Amino acid sequence: MDGNPVDTNALPAEVDSEGESWGSFAGFVLKLALVVLVFRSFVFSPFSIPSESMLPRLWNGDYLLAAKWPYGFSKYSLPFELPLIPGRVLAGQPERGDVVIFKHPVDGTDYIKRVIGLPGDTIEVRGGRVVLNGRELEYRAAPPALIPPSPNTPCHSKARLIDSHEGRACAYNVSLEVLPSGKSYPVIDLGLTQADNRRAVIVPEGRLFVMGDNRDNSQDSRFEARPGGGVGLVPQELLVGRATVIMWSTDGSAEWIKPWTWFTAARWGRMGNLL
Repeated sequence: MDGNPVDTNALPAEVDSEGESWGSFAGFVLKLALVVLVFRSFVFSPFSIPSESMLPRLWNGDYLLAAKWPYGFSKYSLPFELPLIPGRVLAGQPERGDVVIFKHPVDGTDYIKRVIGLPGDTIEVRGGRVVLNGRELEYRAAPPALIPPSPNTPCHSKARLIDSHEGRACAYNVSLEVLPSGKSYPVIDLGLTQADNRRAVIVPEGRLFVMGDNRDNSQDSRFEARPGGGVGLVPQELLVGRATVIMWSTDGSAEWIKPWTWFTAARWGRMGNLL
C-alpha cells in the first residue's frame, strides 16, 4: 500500500514538549513571585500617603518606597502579616529625624510620622515647639512652602492662596526644626492649637515619640492611642520601615475612563525625591 509510514513517536514527543514548556513557564512565574515576595518583605516595599499630616515634605497622593531592613524584621514585614518571624529579628534603633512607617498600636493601619524622641528622652511641647531633654530645639526661619491646590491636597483655611511662577499655590508658614545632631526638616505651624502644649513625658524602653511635620494637623504621640486617631508612644516592634524615596505622585484629578488624565495628574517634579 502506497503512503508514508507514520512515526508513532512524533505525537508523544510533541505532547512532552508542550508539557515541558508549560512547566518551565510555571516554574518561572513561581520563581518571579518568590523574588518579588523576598524583595517586598526584606528590601523595599511601596506605601502611599493618605493624609496631609506630613506636609510640607510629603503630600497626599505621594507613593514612596520604604526600606525594610534598617529596623529589623518582624511579621509586619511580611504580606498579610504572616506570623513566620518571631518577635523582631536583627532589630535596629531609629535615629531622631527618621521618617518611619509603623502599624497603629490599636487598629493596625499603616501610619507615617517623624521620630522625635528615643527611649530615655524627655519630650515636652511648649507653644508648638519641642523641648527635648530640657532644651528647646532650634527653629530657623524658612521661606513659605508653596503647594498647588488639588483634589488630593486642598488649601487649608489658614493657608494663603497666592499666584506663584508655577501657578496658584497654597502658602504655608514654615520653620526649620533642628535636632541636636544638626539634622533639620521643615515643619508647618498653623497657629495655636490644643496640641501645642503637652506636659513632659519620658519615652520608655522600646518606645518612640513621633510627630507629623504638619504639627497642627497630625494625630501622633501627643495624643492617646485610639482607632483612627492618636498613636501614643509607639512600640518599636510595630515598625515596618524607613521612608526613603518618592516613586510616584498624583494630585487626585485622574479619571480611569480618561487615560490622558493619568499623565496630567502626575506630579512629575516630586518623583525621585529622597526623604
